Formats: sequence, C-alpha cells, structure tokens
Amino acid sequence: MPSGDRKLAVVAAEASGDLLAASVLEGLAARCGPDRKLTACGIGGPAMGGQGFDAWWSIDELSVRGYVEVLREYPRLRRMRNTLRERVLDWRADLFLGVDAPDFNLDLEIALRGQGMRVAHFIGPSVWAWRRERLARIREAVDHMLLVFPFEPPLYAEAGIPATYVGHPMADTIPDTVDRASVRQALGLSPDATVVALLPGSRPAEIRYMADDFIATADWLAARRPELRFVLPAAGERQYEALRARLARSNTRASILLTQGRSHEALAACDVALVASGTATLEAALFRRPMVIAYRMAPISYLLMRKMGYLPWVGLPNILCNDWVVPEFIQRAASAPAMGQALLAQLDDPALRERISARFADLHGQLRRGCADRAAEVLLELADRPR
Repeated sequence: MPSGDRKLAVVAAEASGDLLAASVLEGLAARCGPDRKLTACGIGGPAMGGQGFDAWWSIDELSVRGYVEVLREYPRLRRMRNTLRERVLDWRADLFLGVDAPDFNLDLEIALRGQGMRVAHFIGPSVWAWRRERLARIREAVDHMLLVFPFEPPLYAEAGIPATYVGHPMADTIPDTVDRASVRQALGLSPDATVVALLPGSRPAEIRYMADDFIATADWLAARRPELRFVLPAAGERQYEALRARLARSNTRASILLTQGRSHEALAACDVALVASGTATLEAALFRRPMVIAYRMAPISYLLMRKMGYLPWVGLPNILCNDWVVPEFIQRAASAPAMGQALLAQLDDPALRERISARFADLHGQLRRGCADRAAEVLLELADRPR
C-alpha cells in the first residue's frame, strides 16, 4: 500500500448514517495505523466526531424525508450542496464517500467525479424496493458501491456498477446476547417489568407524523395493561425536546421513560418494540426483538412513493427475511388500537416471540461480515488508485 496521509470527504445524514459512517472511519483508522494520518471532513454527527471527524455542517442539516418535505427545503439544501462541492474540491480530498442520503449525495457525487475525484458510496439506495431507474445515475456517480445486504450485488453487477458486499456494521457491533437485567437497571426499569420500546424516528417529519400515534398506542396499551412500562429514546437534544413537549400535551396514563440517546439500551431492555420503518427496525431485529413496524408521511409523498414500489413490505426485517415476520401498519392503518392489538398479540404469545427471535438470529449471521475492515480495504485501495 502506498505511503502518505489521506484526506477523505464524507457526507452522512441522520442518526443512523452517523453511526454507519463512524464504523467505517474506525475501520479506516485501524487500517491506516499510527504512521499514516487520515483526515476526514464534511457533514456528520457526534458518532463520527468521536472518530476525529471534522464536521463542516451538522448532520441535522440533512434530516429531511418525503417529497413534500424535500421540496420545502430544496433551496437551502441546494445552496449547501454547492458550497460543499466547492469546499471539497478546494480541499483536494483523495476520496469522497457518500453515506446513504442518495437525494443529496448522488448529484454531489456526479459533480465531484466529473472533476476527477474518486467517489464511493456506502449503503446503496433501495433500488430493489423502488426507483430502479436510479441505477443509471449511480453508474454515473460512483467508482464503487459498498453494499450492506447480501441480495444487492447481482443488481449492481447487471447494471455494470463495481460493488462489494461488506455486510452491515450494526451486525458486527450488536452482540448475540445482552444482559437484559443490567440494561434495565441502568435505565431504572424493574427487572420483572414488561417493557415496550417506542422508536418513532429521528427526523423532524417523523416526529411530527408519528410520535403522537406512538404515544397514543402506549396510552391504549396502558389502559388495558397498567403494569406495562415504556421507554422512548430520542436521537438527540432537539428530538428530546420535541418528544418531551408532545408527551406533556398528551396527558397519557402510560408510564413512559424518555431518554436522550440510548436507543440500543431501550431495544436491549424491551420485550417488544413499536418502531418507525427505517434503520431502527434492523437494529431491533439484530437485538432479536419482536416488533410492530409503522410509518406515516405526508399524504402526497406516500401516494408518489407507493406507485414506485416493487415489494409487499416496507420494513427491512421483512424485506431481508422475504416474509411477513412482523406486522406493518402504514399511513391510516397506523392507529393506536391496531398497533396496540398487534403488540399485545406478541406479548401474549411466547412461542411467537421465540419464532421471531430465531428468524432474526439467522438474519444476524447473514449480515455479520466484518463490515468496517472490508469497507476500509476497498476505500483505501480506491483512494490509492491513480486518477
């Protein structure tokens, strides 16, 4: 491997992207060793900062989802992207890494690659679920894709896009078993309590569209099972304040513990979970927790996205298992009684919970591939390639 320091520009979005990018930065630092300095800058969050990342903008700047929401924020996002493009070029990065966020990253990657910069992308867009026409833009945008799901490589090979399946970093970091009693003690929960985790998402739009329904579901359950305890982890300070205000307005009778961060502890501690569709559903599956998946968005956004979909599922656990392992409630179906009944069905059926846990244990094994080291190997080889 050639000697010399390396400069890496990275753009990640949302709390999940922050964690994913941080794992890759850790793998890169380990591969570089003490004699080869890696400097990483761009858009990121606190987990990336913990790996020495210099955030030119906060990851919160990109926490936008859905057509209506993106259109509203588009002028600001376009200005940020243009400024970032010039800054990355002036900095003369050896490699640009886009982490998820395809609506923001693909145009940026096309522009940077057009200027001769090497480009990689980590977490491929969900072309297997919808908008397969994106493969043409991806081929124009990237030199190499880092894929986290085992069924993705054939799609990219057929499209003529260099790609490597590296496994999923969360499968490496989430253990096979957890000490539930210790985690509950750390959260101040009784070891004998029946605990439901509530994860309504981290984006402002997700909190706006789903948090009240999740709180209402907890209230519906508490009316029937007063002994139930709930834990509601907020991704950051802004999300914590937004959820705290909604809890205060709800006058719920449910015993809900609101935490800042600590989503993995919440999943380790719970018996079942109510989770917004997204990366958190995969986290819950890797903790082998039965769950109910829900999602709401702006009605126009939903109508547009529904027409483009190829699969019967929206939740990653069901998609990866190719089966209805856990129930999903989307848009109007995501009502408190419906979601509450589904959670009770899991709580009242130990055999069902065991079957779900077994399916997720198998999934965990498929995704555990030493992602950080594999990704670092590909990225450093790409950065060292002559332009």
